[in-house]
Order: sequence, then structure tokens, then C-alpha cells
Amino acid sequence: MSGLIGAENQFGADFNHPDANLQGIITSIYDIGCAVGCLFTFFFGEHFGRKNMILAGGTTMIIGTILLGSSKTLAQLLVGRIVTGIGNGFNSSTIPMYQSELCKPGNRGILLSMQGTITIVGLCIAYWLDFGLSFVEGPIQWRLPISFQAFFAVCLVLQMIPLPETPRYLIENGRNNEAAEILASLSDTTTEDEEVIYQRRQIETSLEIESAGGTFRYSELLKGGKLQNFRRICLCCAVNLMQQFTGSNMINYYAPVVYANTMGLTRTLSLILGGCTSLTYLAASFIPLWTVEKYGRRALLMFSAAGLCFCFSMASILLSIGTRSTAYAATAFVFIFQIFLGIGWLPIPWFYPSEVTTTRIRSKGQAIGGFINWMCVFTVVQITPIAIANIDWRTFIIFAVFCALWVPIVYVFFPETNQLVLEDIDHLFEKGGITGGVWSAKGGRTVEPGYHARIPNMEGVLKEGVGIDHLEFDKTFYASSFYTAWYFEKNISHLWVTTKESGLPGSSLSIRLSLPPALTAEKVAMLLLDVPDSKFSPWQLSFILEVGL
Repeated sequence: MSGLIGAENQFGADFNHPDANLQGIITSIYDIGCAVGCLFTFFFGEHFGRKNMILAGGTTMIIGTILLGSSKTLAQLLVGRIVTGIGNGFNSSTIPMYQSELCKPGNRGILLSMQGTITIVGLCIAYWLDFGLSFVEGPIQWRLPISFQAFFAVCLVLQMIPLPETPRYLIENGRNNEAAEILASLSDTTTEDEEVIYQRRQIETSLEIESAGGTFRYSELLKGGKLQNFRRICLCCAVNLMQQFTGSNMINYYAPVVYANTMGLTRTLSLILGGCTSLTYLAASFIPLWTVEKYGRRALLMFSAAGLCFCFSMASILLSIGTRSTAYAATAFVFIFQIFLGIGWLPIPWFYPSEVTTTRIRSKGQAIGGFINWMCVFTVVQITPIAIANIDWRTFIIFAVFCALWVPIVYVFFPETNQLVLEDIDHLFEKGGITGGVWSAKGGRTVEPGYHARIPNMEGVLKEGVGIDHLEFDKTFYASSFYTAWYFEKNISHLWVTTKESGLPGSSLSIRLSLPPALTAEKVAMLLLDVPDSKFSPWQLSFILEVGL
């Protein structure tokens, strides 16, 4: 909308030349729709699944675009913006999660950062389409660019139809065989492949740990303990709030207005610079494709925030002088701002929630993070025209201060998730403390890659009120298959064994387990043991013991 809002054009004539307040409403009401879509996903996304929510999002956006393109009144325009926003809310709270659950840990950050690049491609198309059509007379000047977004929504729906549901969602809903087939397809192998069986069992093990307390209850989101669900939800919200208060959407939504009103440039030059700003943003969005896996999420966020603070500080200083030359210099810093934004705060906040939440609450964390993001977008977009009209260049100072604050907050509270498989995420905050172990961990890495496969026990993740008494048993078994289960008549309900590689013929392992004090009929404990590799028997075994009297 940045190329249409605030100009003496056909759009302004058709909608009675909206003032600054109404401009903010027309632009930001879309974000309210996005927030509503995220809330729907929060409550119902887990029921419908990742794939169906994305299909629903694309379809809803198509309907909203039809309403927008055919608008005759301001009311219809606003309804179209809301409906389109709802569809985008479905997508923004589901697509990063869908991607993260299908990616391998080694390239997950690259592929998820690529989502940001594709988003900016759309932003660039919108800017230049607006600019090109600004020289055309008649309603096509604004109806075509608004309607063109339906093209991408149609592509999304057609793309998603043949794609699968995520293995983690399927296993969480008891469709384990389907999940195994998808895991095999992702690795271009069969369901009997040992790596596929190993991945499947790791996901199952992780979900068994997370589900130790029974069926999901919303109160779990407020719990601490070893899993630290509340901390995870806070991180989902914080990273999205922080993204919007970098001032990114002050530039992305209102670049022409900022250039024209704050820097005193002509409308045509402002539109050209707005388009060039988006191209700079696009170029910068490629940088994380090479850096996000090398330097990690935290380093990019801190470096990006420091750069953003510097750029807005310099822009405010130069604009305070009030000359034409300093206005041009401030414009240069807005361009540099877009580079720093593309490095960190563009891509990472959209997928970081899916990397810090467990499978059990991932859809909730991603959705509530998206809700906070869009509500903050609404706030920023709503106040930007008013702030520019009232305090002019001082608006930059506000966002510079916020960016400065983000550096220590990320350093102290944000764990590093680079190279972690999603099952490792369960163990992020086992160290506890005010910062969840982030402050004391080198580089914020509270857990090393592959930790869940080696030590999946999540010590302390037990059902409430568990008391354990001494109980002993001996069991000898043979590694004749990748996935084996034994059932016991009394004290032990079941024991699962997962092997990454099958044991040598005739190799065996004897386990003796002692459990300390008093089990009751209502109390259940989960205990996981790890057996390291041996040169005589190439084991990598994870044991889950579920005890219930």
C-alpha cells in the first residue's frame, strides 16, 4: 500500500483522500486480520494440521484479494484487507513451522531464511508495480497492484496440494506409518532404511517425553520445570515484538512518505527511492543464506541490532541539521539500515519460535509469536504517520533506542539453536536459572547437536507427584532388529529399544535397573538410559522405561 497511500492519485480520489489517521487504518487493518488468523491457528491449528492450514491460508487470501480488487466503498476495502490478512495469518504462523519440521538441521536455517528472501521479492514487485502504474490514469492504477497478490496465493495453493504433512505432526497424532513413509521420501530411501527408523524413533521418543503429563492442557504453556514451556512462549513473543520495534515497518510500509515528509524529497523521487530501498533489502536478504548456519542465530541478531541502532542514530542526527545535503546523507543510512535488517532481524524472528519450542507446543508458540508480531506491526504502522507528522525526524531516535536494547537481551536470554535437530530442543533449558543457562553457556549454546540421541532422559520430566521406591529387574535381549518392544506383566508396562545400527549377530546386552522409593497405583515415572557405542557392538540405543503399578 505504500505506493498508493498518501498521494494525490486515483486511489485517493476514489476513497475521498484519506487523512493521516485513515491512512494508518487502511494500512494497518490488514495486520489486525493477520493477528486474527494467528489466533485461529493458536486454538485450532493443531487439529487441522500444518498442510491444511496453509491451504486454508492461501484460499482465504484469494477471497480477500477478490474483495479488494472489486472494492467500490471504503467499507469493502477494509473488509478485503481484513480477510486477506486472516489468510496471511494462517500462513505466517504455519509455514515456518511446516518448513522447520521437514528440514534437516544442517540446512534448516538456510531454507527458512530463504523464506524471508522470497517475501522481499514480493515486496519489491509490489513497490515497482505501484510505481509503474502511478503514471497510469483510471482505477487500474490501484486495482491491478492490489489484485496481483492473488497470483502468489494461487501458486501457494497449487504448490501445497501434492506436498505431504510433516512427520512430527503425523506421529503426534498416531499416524506413525505415514510419517515413516514421508521420512523415507525425504531421504529418497525406504521405510526399512536404518536412518529412517532411527529418525522415526527419535521423534517418537521426544513426543513420549513431552507427553508424560497426558493430553495437552493450555496451562502447560505457563509451566516451568525442565521443559520450561513458559520461557519458550516468552521467547516466541519477545523475538517477534523486538523485530517490529526495530523500525523495519516504518520504512517498509511508509518509505515514500518518510522520504517525502521527513526528508523533503519530491513524490516521484520518494517512490523511486522506496523501490530502491526494497531492492537493497532484497540484496541483503541473501546474506543469511551464507551466514545463518556459520555464525548462528544469536550472533546475527546482535550484529543486526547494533547496525540498525547506528543507522537510525546517524539518520536522526543528519535530519536534525535540516539541510538538503544532510537529508541525502540520511537517505543513505536508511539504505544501510535495510542491509543490517536483512542480515538478522528480517528472517530469524519468523522461524526462531519453531526452533525453541517442542513439538507438543510448536504450533502454539509459532501462532502466539505471529499474533504478537502482527499486533506490533499494527501498532507501528498505525502510529508512524502520526509520529512523522508530529515529531518528524525524532521518530528515528525512538527506534534507535529499542535496537540498542535488543543486543544485551539477545545475549542474555536467547539460546543458540544452530545445527540442533528439533528433538534436541527439548533439552534447551535443563540447566535452569534466570536465563535458562544461556548466560553461562559459551555462545549461548545450552545443548550440543545430537544431545537427545545420546542422552534423551530429560531428567526431572516426570508426572506430578511421582515417588519412586526400589525396584529391580534383569533383562537380557538381542539386537536382531531396529525396533523391538518387550511387555512385562506387572511392574513394567513396556520397554522400547531403538538402534541406529543393528547389533552384530549373537551380540547381547544385559540391563540391571534399580529404582529408588515408593510407587503408588497413580504414579508413573519415565526413565531413559543411554548406552554408548562400543567397537564390539555398534550400538546407539535409547531406552524408555515406563513404570506403572
